[in-house]
Amino acid sequence: MTTATLTRAEAFVFRTPIKDPVRTSFGTMTERAAVFVRVEDSDGARGWGEIWCNFPNAAAEHRALLFGDILAPRVLGKSIDDPVGLWGEIDRALHVLRIQSGDAGAFSAAAAGLDLAIHDLRARKRGLPLWRALGGTDDSPVPVYASGINPGRAALDTVERTRAEGHRTFKLKVGFGAETDLGSLRPVAAGLKSGERLMVDVNQGWDLATACAVAPKLAEFGLGWIEEPLMADRPAAEWTQVAAVAPARLAGGENVRGAGAFQAMIDSGLFGFVQPDVAKWGGHSGCLPVAKAALAAGRTFCPHYLGGAIGLVHSLHLLAAVRGPGLLEVDANANPLREGLLQDLMSVSDGCVALPGGQGLGLEPDLKPLANLRSLHIERRA
Repeated sequence: MTTATLTRAEAFVFRTPIKDPVRTSFGTMTERAAVFVRVEDSDGARGWGEIWCNFPNAAAEHRALLFGDILAPRVLGKSIDDPVGLWGEIDRALHVLRIQSGDAGAFSAAAAGLDLAIHDLRARKRGLPLWRALGGTDDSPVPVYASGINPGRAALDTVERTRAEGHRTFKLKVGFGAETDLGSLRPVAAGLKSGERLMVDVNQGWDLATACAVAPKLAEFGLGWIEEPLMADRPAAEWTQVAAVAPARLAGGENVRGAGAFQAMIDSGLFGFVQPDVAKWGGHSGCLPVAKAALAAGRTFCPHYLGGAIGLVHSLHLLAAVRGPGLLEVDANANPLREGLLQDLMSVSDGCVALPGGQGLGLEPDLKPLANLRSLHIERRA
């Protein structure tokens, strides 16, 4: 029997303006972009992935070009029977380019998108849903939470809307100054229903002094976690000080790269919630071991995600594969690059979403309705 090899790799970049900008403590998104990846093997089987490109605004085309010019030539013509081994080989080969270019994050995201697509392809060829191909055994619905909730009056409006859509857990963005943060949180917390939960994401918006001053003021809200109160690269001594005064467990991981860095994060005991992003670093090959290590250490695995439809469904499958008490992050902001492909695939019911049926992702993206939003298409063949 002839071993199938990768024969085709494509990247599709889409952009669309949005009515309501997405605000964070480090910047504002005035449009949404996505880089979708499709691979095909010599048997004609296909798989889909996504490359993280939220910020800065110019990231999408750049990362698609890295995928087409650097990643694709390294994998075209190769066997994809061992996706984990192939990702490890690529990751090692890219190390010198990350250093030389100073563009480590972009290379990691491009490699992650490729890995996701290969895992999807392999699961489809095996006739398995992706979550089962990754080792999962439980097909029950997956808990989710509404994320990316803007500050101010919009916070309460968004919580009420997403509650009506079926959400029972909500995460607000803070880091805009104590007065704004507390003003956003109080009406939301006061209106929580029985069994509902609330978390906050600082998006790396505080320094040590601010974190130690503001975090204790959040005690009145009974938060589930406080996410990224410091910049991800701050020393352990600073994280230790914040953890000591924080009224809730700390969460982080979306801006961590490398198995060793994640293991150090888990071993530190400072983070109750570990949040790698499959489209930003590692894909399934890198993030699945991190998820298992987090659960083995008594931490909660909650995949970070805030992008287009394909990466979101990959994140759903990863969480379903490992389970634990974690929740899937679902962006509460309008995004045609998510809703336009998902349709009703991930409808929320009583705080959960059902796993998609079928093989692989259980999603066959139809890009034709997005044609007028496409800014770039790259295709490489063996």
